[in-house]
Amino acid sequence: MDTKALRQKILDLAIRGKLVPQDPSDEPASVLLEKIREEKARMVKEGNLKKKDIKNDSIIYVGEDNLHYEKFQDGTVKCIEDELPFEVPNNWAWARLRNICMMAAGKAKPANQIKATPFEGGFPCFGGNGIRGYVDEYNQEGTFSIVGRQGALCGNINIASGKFYATEHAVVTTLFAGIDFNWSNYILEALNLNEYSTGAAQPGLSVANVLNVFVPVPPTQEQKRIGQKISKSIKTINIIEQEKQNLQTIIADTKSKVLDLAIRGQLIPQNPDDEPASVLLDRIRAEKEELIKQGKIKRDKKESIIFKGEDNSYYEKLGEDVCCIDEEIPYDIPDSWEWVRLKNCCIKEIRRGKSPKYAVKSNTLVFAQKCNTKYNGIDIGLALYLDESTLGRYPNEEYMHGGDVVVNSTGTGTLGRIGFYRTTDNIPGFPIVPDSHVTVIRGFRSIRAFYLYIFMKANQSVLEKKGEGSTNQKELKPITLKEMLVPMPPASEQQRIENAIITAFSFIETIEKSLN
Repeated sequence: MDTKALRQKILDLAIRGKLVPQDPSDEPASVLLEKIREEKARMVKEGNLKKKDIKNDSIIYVGEDNLHYEKFQDGTVKCIEDELPFEVPNNWAWARLRNICMMAAGKAKPANQIKATPFEGGFPCFGGNGIRGYVDEYNQEGTFSIVGRQGALCGNINIASGKFYATEHAVVTTLFAGIDFNWSNYILEALNLNEYSTGAAQPGLSVANVLNVFVPVPPTQEQKRIGQKISKSIKTINIIEQEKQNLQTIIADTKSKVLDLAIRGQLIPQNPDDEPASVLLDRIRAEKEELIKQGKIKRDKKESIIFKGEDNSYYEKLGEDVCCIDEEIPYDIPDSWEWVRLKNCCIKEIRRGKSPKYAVKSNTLVFAQKCNTKYNGIDIGLALYLDESTLGRYPNEEYMHGGDVVVNSTGTGTLGRIGFYRTTDNIPGFPIVPDSHVTVIRGFRSIRAFYLYIFMKANQSVLEKKGEGSTNQKELKPITLKEMLVPMPPASEQQRIENAIITAFSFIETIEKSLN
């Protein structure tokens, strides 16, 4: 269920007079607006308003031809039928926002005077997105709707109550008598005031422009009924949204648990007839020797060989050196499995791609970290084009192959993200190379590519924290990946694990779709 869309639908029904039934005994909104005009005239007389504050006031009425007209202070009249966005009930009335409320931005407050936490004698300091800190004075007292007026917060609505300080980014809304606060707060949201912002780089809301916005005004009693109905509906929506978030958390935890069980050998039953993983590793070494003979890869003079000693401890042999690695082994695995370094599983050296030179259009693509999306898998539609004058820098092994595991290796929020590239992802069918922000993991043919993906995906949350460097420039170094310990199942069990994961995740995805 799209709770955001449902909330917007409720507000839309409310603003059109379709959320609650009309009551013919309600005093018409036209009478309410006349009372407000009298209130404003009295405020001018008493000095609480200046004449300039009401110079743009107008009266909107329905003429004998059943069309809407607007009469201004200078006596001119204009037909505004084409400017009104929709019809409203007969006992409602159209008005400009200035006819039901006053708006004024607060005053700037130096950042060094705003404390992050509450303190004795302090007051909340409101910006465009609610409380931004605490200060030692206040410039407002009461309960008000606050409208954000700058940047991404344009039109954002919050509620401030009690004594507080409003900054220049917070527009304080003061209602005239007969306007229900609960109704008006929701209607300000329904008006989508961000649509009236100006400026591209740094959008801003002009208070004068906002006050000029048309608003459909119901009778006071209906305002109260609408406000109560919206409050009740949104309370239900919030419960649904929280339950949805709880389910999404459960789903994410379930996926993580399934992957974790898989790489521990606990997802599916062991088959004693399986050829042990030690035989698989022998095949990998033979495959590696053949590639060395062909000159396709170089011999590692300190190749890692991990084995279990007679004392039941794990040891690693690097060249002539042997050391116990029990403290590195993260968990127990079945007897038919083996531990191996990730670098010894890969037919291609684990390293990031090259910094590309881009072109507006070409027949070769560049796989960037954004192609490895957070929620939608691999999206080659986000790839850019490579300048083909640089193709000489890319031998065949540098192009991405089906079954490659991709690791986002830089960038706050994306570092450590794991993806699985299939040739079917590449709808254009162009050759594609990774850029310098992506590391490619490509296993030997004897290893199921999807099993390596399962292993890497199960460790994604760990890798996300392994970045090195400054806060904004963290990178996941290839050596960190190379030294990862991989629990290697027998080849036939890798296939069964793959099938089990695909089945489980397909069922989970069905649940996810039902939530949306």
